[in-house]
Amino acid sequence: MAPRDFTASVPRRRRRPARARGRRPFLLALGQLRVTGGAGRENLARARAVMARAAAAGARVVLLPEAMDLGWTWPGARRRAQPVPGGSFCAALCRAAARHGVYVCAGLTEADGRRVYNTAVLISPRGRVLLRERKLNELAIGHGCYDQGDRLGVVPTPYGTFGVMICADARADGECVARTLGLMGADVVLSPSAWAVPPGWDNGRRPYGREWRESYGAVARDYRVWIAGCSNVGPITAGPWKGHACIGCSLVVDPRGRPVLSGPFGEDAEALLLVRVQPVPRPARGDLWREFHEKTRRTGAGRKR
Repeated sequence: MAPRDFTASVPRRRRRPARARGRRPFLLALGQLRVTGGAGRENLARARAVMARAAAAGARVVLLPEAMDLGWTWPGARRRAQPVPGGSFCAALCRAAARHGVYVCAGLTEADGRRVYNTAVLISPRGRVLLRERKLNELAIGHGCYDQGDRLGVVPTPYGTFGVMICADARADGECVARTLGLMGADVVLSPSAWAVPPGWDNGRRPYGREWRESYGAVARDYRVWIAGCSNVGPITAGPWKGHACIGCSLVVDPRGRPVLSGPFGEDAEALLLVRVQPVPRPARGDLWREFHEKTRRTGAGRKR
């Protein structure tokens, strides 16, 4: 079944155009894909199909899930991991990004010598890897699959400065990973994710996603950043979370910490999600930013009226 399309409309700000500040508004697409454990070719085919649909809809940036090549914590991860950017999975994404002229952020299983990392890449519209983040805050059940991450970065683009984190990085102590990206100057943080629930989860009684809305919202407000998390869908059939299901609920929050897009819930809830993003400049950095932020919180200056 083809993913459904969802579009969130974000009002334009009454300020001088973002284009003049080097932070152009853009359409962001989140590919809430089915990811099947170990089925690399199938997963890649779905990713390329969603990238094509997103580009046709006018998206300039496409965000895909965590470990979208092999599936998060799939038991064969160490055996099937590939180099980044040299492996065939990454190369295929680079070719697709260049074909469609879009930025692509996706999670991959990276082999680097004897080490294997839960990695995310940001690829340029020319098909070049601009950023490679290795997950820092891996859940304990993933330690047997992946080694400890060792890098974090941001990169300037015509649409603002992008930072990348992966899933539970957002909930590291005190949101330290996301806040570090904010301190490094990120205007937009992209987060490939794999959000899952145990068997028998009743989403009516206990709606999924509060923890992500809270952690994303706190950092978004403090650093005036957009944060987007894209989760896959589908049953987890092997590994430490066998019997769980990834359920989507992909999320975008704006620089005021408000959710502006929420993906559908369910292990079959494939969707192409579209949202207009307009990065907001910060008037200062470092200690000056902290002083400005504290002043605006005390006085209410800069709030939308």
